[in-house]
Order: sequence, then structure tokens, then C-alpha cells
Amino acid sequence: MLNNTTGDPNQRPMEQAAIQKGFQLVNGLNMYYEIHDARPDQNKGVPLVLIHGGGSTIDSSFGRILPKLAITRKVIALELQAHGRTGDRNKSLSFEQDAADVAELLCALDIAKADLFGYSNGGQTALQIALSYPDLVHKLILASIFYKRSAASDDFWDGFNGATLETMPLTLREAFLNVNPDSQALQNMFDKDVSRMKHFKEWSDDQVRMIRAKTLIVQGNVDVGSLDHALEMHRNIINSELVILPGAHGNYMGAIEFLAEGRWTMPYFADLLIEFLDRT
Repeated sequence: MLNNTTGDPNQRPMEQAAIQKGFQLVNGLNMYYEIHDARPDQNKGVPLVLIHGGGSTIDSSFGRILPKLAITRKVIALELQAHGRTGDRNKSLSFEQDAADVAELLCALDIAKADLFGYSNGGQTALQIALSYPDLVHKLILASIFYKRSAASDDFWDGFNGATLETMPLTLREAFLNVNPDSQALQNMFDKDVSRMKHFKEWSDDQVRMIRAKTLIVQGNVDVGSLDHALEMHRNIINSELVILPGAHGNYMGAIEFLAEGRWTMPYFADLLIEFLDRT
């Protein structure tokens, strides 16, 4: 069971979600997933799929917000190739392959349509799913993402040159080893994530304009991508809304790598998401 992990002693305990954990063979990859549902007899309709950030796990990206989301709907959380408990293949990481893996997992779980909530690299995977498998997507939440190299600073891109495991946030290293104690697997994930970003393949404006799903774009006001780029993305996705929240990359949603002392101070973000997802 999951407990309320917002760190706010003034909040009442949340309902605990029943959690189903498992592995599914998808495209030759043994993929780990969880299904969270606090009200299995009441939560109907479109499920919500959570796609974590680069170097992350389910818990490090979504552990604080997931219990609140699972109160109102069935939530499927997963770990992508080489991340957390999911296996690896003798192949570099790509957003196209991640999109294919998520699509295959949902097919295996008999889910024909879902809402997608992707954070950081997971948001780029969600964007690719919307392009490659549009019939699978009901609504789309893109949190702290960019689709052009020019959205991020030169310092951001230069940081991948000569990057070592020690430069990875300690909280993310610990989160990985907490679910997979294999230090070589941690190094492998890090190397593959760095390589993907060093060779980042951007999307064109014309591709992004093809997205037709109702989309919520979320960004921190001191995020990796620029505010100008977030506005450009909003203008290019015809059925999108844009929300700018205070803070850095992902701390509005409780991603642990940017939380001060591990404390999530913006639980209202979950209510914002629920309102967007519930709207017709």
C-alpha cells in the first residue's frame, strides 16, 4: 500500500490504493509495471499512464503525486528500458523505441485508449506516442519537456560531455538502487541516458502540429526548457493549454531530484491535473 508522502502534516491521510505489480514481455524487453487503484469498484473510464523521467523510477518521479491521482482513476505506472526494475536490450535508448514499448504494454494490458502523463524524457516519450500511436491517446500531459535543442541552454548540453555517474543526483542513484541493487545496471542506465541526450534528435514544428489530443503543457518558471519554447509548443499543439508554475524542473509535481529536503510543497498540482483530466 502507498501512504500519503506529501510531507504536509496538516493533510488528512489519503485512501490507500490497491497495487498490482508485474512484468510483461514487450518487444523482447521484460518491462516492469504497476497498477494503482484506490477505488477499483468506482473508477471507470480512461486509465492514466505515468511515464517517468530519464534516470528515474516510478517512485522518484511520481511517488508523491501518484497516491492522489489513484484516488480518482486507475493509474498504470511503468519503468522504461534499462530503468529501475525493467530489463535492457542490446540497443541504444530512443524515444521511438520507448513509445513502441509503452504501446505494446498497454496492448498486453488490454487498454485501447489512455491518458498519458509524461515527465521530462518521459514527456518526450509521450509526445512520440501521440505521433506514432494517436488512436491510443485520449489526453496528454507534457511536464517539463522540450522538443528542440534550442529550448535549453548551451550549459545544459555541454553538461553531457564528460558526464560521470557522480554527476547524477544522489537521490536518483539511491532511488534506482533501492529497486535494483545492481550497480552495473545503474551505470548502464546512466551511460545510455547520457548518450541519448548527447545525440538528441529533435522534432519539427510540423510534427508537433500533428498532435490532436487535448494536451496540458506544464513547466516550471526556472525549468530546463525556456518559457519561450513552452509558449511555442502551446501555439503549435492546437488543442493545448499551458501552465507555468513556480520552481525548477519537476519540483511542482514532487520529482525527488529537485525537492528541497525531500519535501513536496505543491500538492495542489495534483488537483490541477485531475481537473484537466475530468473535463470533457
